[in-house]
Amino acid sequence: MNKKHNYDLPSINLARKRSLERSPIERELFVIPDECKNIGKGKKYFLRTYGCQANQRDSETIAGILEHLGYEAVDDLNKADLILLNTCAIRKNAEDKVYGELGALKKLKRESPELIIAMGGCMAQEEGAVQEILHKYPQVDLLFGTHNIYNLPKLLFDAVKKHEKVVEVFSRQGEVYENLPTRRFLKHKAWVNIAYGCDKFCTYCIVPYTRGKERSRLLDDIVDEVKTLVKEGYKEVCLLGQNVNAYGRDLNMEHGFATLLAAVAESGIKRLRFMTSHPWNFDDETIAVIAKYPNIMPYIHLPLQSGNDEILKKMNRRYSQKEYLELFDKLKKAIPGCAFTTDIIVGFPNESKEAFNDTLKVVDYCKFDNAFTFIFSPREGTPAYNMEDTISMEEKEERLQILNHKVADYALMHNKRFEGQTVEVLVDGISKRNKEVYSGYTPENKLVNFTGRQVEIGSLVKVKINSAMSFSLNGELVEE
Repeated sequence: MNKKHNYDLPSINLARKRSLERSPIERELFVIPDECKNIGKGKKYFLRTYGCQANQRDSETIAGILEHLGYEAVDDLNKADLILLNTCAIRKNAEDKVYGELGALKKLKRESPELIIAMGGCMAQEEGAVQEILHKYPQVDLLFGTHNIYNLPKLLFDAVKKHEKVVEVFSRQGEVYENLPTRRFLKHKAWVNIAYGCDKFCTYCIVPYTRGKERSRLLDDIVDEVKTLVKEGYKEVCLLGQNVNAYGRDLNMEHGFATLLAAVAESGIKRLRFMTSHPWNFDDETIAVIAKYPNIMPYIHLPLQSGNDEILKKMNRRYSQKEYLELFDKLKKAIPGCAFTTDIIVGFPNESKEAFNDTLKVVDYCKFDNAFTFIFSPREGTPAYNMEDTISMEEKEERLQILNHKVADYALMHNKRFEGQTVEVLVDGISKRNKEVYSGYTPENKLVNFTGRQVEIGSLVKVKINSAMSFSLNGELVEE
């Protein structure tokens, strides 16, 4: 197949390489060649995003490029001339959803041969996934990865005008792009990338291979973007990175994330969040900045993954249970009322009952506001993929159920403290079934469903909480 077609295919061996050289910052790389201009004029696109916030942000860039080419967004894929799936590879079930979607699109492609089906994102960066798509899903016209979104106009031109199957996936350490267009999906809250990639190489994680090395944007570029968002009326910004705490290390910045966080907090943005933290890089300077600025929201997502030291070592997490709890205690003491969420993997290869119980002990100690819990999903190409595992799936599922019950109990406990209180909510939307029911989030990132009339989306309002459930609060608008 490779001899007949000029495909740029991914390579996990290339993807794991790291150099000490600073990643280039590209400010003029994105251009729309004359031949590509208006190739989407009069055509419609459907974009589906799977996975994390980084993918959501990438989709905003993809949408911006498509609309520069003349395409118009539609919510119904049956009306689209271009269907693009921006994929996730973090777990097998995420990939299975994409394969299922591609299979369902086969009939649509058969009925409309001119329809272009494209796939980007992290799945496209995997050797095995690309080979499977090439062999089993001939309806896919275009495959591109996370490192070459800037080249989408040219890739689409070859697929649309030249009627070629196009595969261009770069397995490289990556660059920083500063001139890509964007189409923000929301008008009141925004994702802002501060860094890309990851160098942690947790043994279960595919992200370092799909997203490249850790590379930071310049502080001034980030602050300028946030200031522009403030001028445009945005109320909330969430700073994004696979590991935000590592921000600036590649730029030789001392206390880089703390410095950036303070600079963004002083931009005038009303609400500031960040995602995701790695406990290993969370320094005292960052804690002090969070505690200092009232517009940095009292909510921290602090992935645990396991509460057992042996499993943590096998995961290459670089901290012990004791170190995690010391950091948790520091944060809780410095930021009164802070809400904490976490990630936990159940059933890592050969996780003993004692190891699982250690995780439960940490959950009992921290009493997280919520936890995103998963059964270990082997990812081909990662060290954990080949680890011996004698724990049955039945046992893993039982452990997940035990953990989830505990998480739900603590979530409800935390939410109960809001009953009878009046909280500030940033309004995200209105119910489709009841025009007098709205939803939004508190500073602690608690979902609130509340009743009211003629409430403006994107406004900050006061809501009295009447009742609490494990994962949401119910209330009513406080008229001012």
